[in-house]
Amino acid sequence: MNLLAQTRDLLDRAVAATGDPRLVRARRRLDEPLRVAIAGKLKAGKSTLLNALIGEELAATDAGECTRVVTWYADGPAYAVTSYLRDGTAEARPFTRRDGAVRIDLGRPAADVDRLEVRVPSARLRRHTLIDTPGIESLSADVSARTHTFLNRDGRADAVIYLLRHLHGGDVRFLEAFHGGGEGGTSVNAIGVLSRADEIGGCRLDAMTAADRVADRYTADLRLRRLCPVVVPVAGLLGAAGATLREEEFRTLAQVAALPMDHIVELLLTADRFAAGSEQRRHVLTRVGLFGVRLSTRLIHEGVVTDSAGLAAALTEHSGITRLRDLLRTHLEGRAGVLKARSALAALDACLAPGSPLVADAERIRAGAHEFVELRLLHQLRSGRLTLADDRRAEMDRLLGGSGGGVSERLGLTGADDAGAAAREAQARWQRLAEHPLSNRDLRTAARAVARTCEGIVAGQNQQG
Repeated sequence: MNLLAQTRDLLDRAVAATGDPRLVRARRRLDEPLRVAIAGKLKAGKSTLLNALIGEELAATDAGECTRVVTWYADGPAYAVTSYLRDGTAEARPFTRRDGAVRIDLGRPAADVDRLEVRVPSARLRRHTLIDTPGIESLSADVSARTHTFLNRDGRADAVIYLLRHLHGGDVRFLEAFHGGGEGGTSVNAIGVLSRADEIGGCRLDAMTAADRVADRYTADLRLRRLCPVVVPVAGLLGAAGATLREEEFRTLAQVAALPMDHIVELLLTADRFAAGSEQRRHVLTRVGLFGVRLSTRLIHEGVVTDSAGLAAALTEHSGITRLRDLLRTHLEGRAGVLKARSALAALDACLAPGSPLVADAERIRAGAHEFVELRLLHQLRSGRLTLADDRRAEMDRLLGGSGGGVSERLGLTGADDAGAAAREAQARWQRLAEHPLSNRDLRTAARAVARTCEGIVAGQNQQG
């Protein structure tokens, strides 16, 4: 019986024994899409990033009343908004679409609302539910507390995309709190985003290259890596515009690109100069930002793109959003089963007394399931508690799923490589290390677990064959 099946069985027994509605919800979520929260400081660009990931202008990016409320965006047959109140009741709420964004009439103070749920017909949201959270370290302590409470209550989020601008101690403290601070708080359920990356290089045309260097430094930071193993730069505004670019916006940019070069240089010197005296240019600036304006103008002027579809594709490519989607697929969706099981077992721990036989069964699942063994080893490896040579450390991290849960990511293969042969070679290599007389006990234990991972890959390849 695999991990999810074991967890379902345990939750079924717990629901039958207690009837606790919290356990009913925990059991139901095992069959739902992965829940991924988007978190970060105030004005980090969370709503803009969410729009870019979904490929539709849904979340309002201004500082309206709804930005003070945790808002879920989930797949559904039609657009619908439900408000879940703090008193436990729920009510459908009216909404409008203004400039694409869903504008919700709360009908009451935001303090009375526990969360909002926005249902959207979306293929991307069938794989994961995205949760927009209020900014942490907000000027309003109550607003900031909503995010902390949500992310640390009953395992309400399976994973988090955390937006960074500049690395502060508050970022590390938040991620530590989300992970729980112990061995169970593994870093594989977090992706870091260097947000508004185009602004880091002053919106120059090489801004994303500069942002890449900053992201690499963050990824190499040992304090951050043990909590968030990868940081990717994303220009969220550019990514959102790439998904929703309109023909009239392309025409406005094309008109600028057709001007004499000295006029173009003058216009693009600052945001104020570009927007001055033109409502159309002002609108385009709010949609793609100064970096997007400069990049679009160059691409059109040089003939690299000739229509709105070509420009939309180029903006998407330069924004970094495609790489983030790939990381979301490999790092989070690729291990959705173990992340959802971990959240469900945490909910069970919160609902039952410590001495309950069901809690003991949950501990047996955690101790025996190889997926949880991998997570514990990754935590030990990244926290420095497991000493290895650098080359072995990198391979162990990858084989345990640190670069993604798929076979290719674990083995570091391209599409043409023989996964079965590579897994057998890795299994033999780590088995020798486990049996080597000079290996210490911790290393032998870890090496046996890695060999077991490789054995599982071999078995899976044999079944496919």
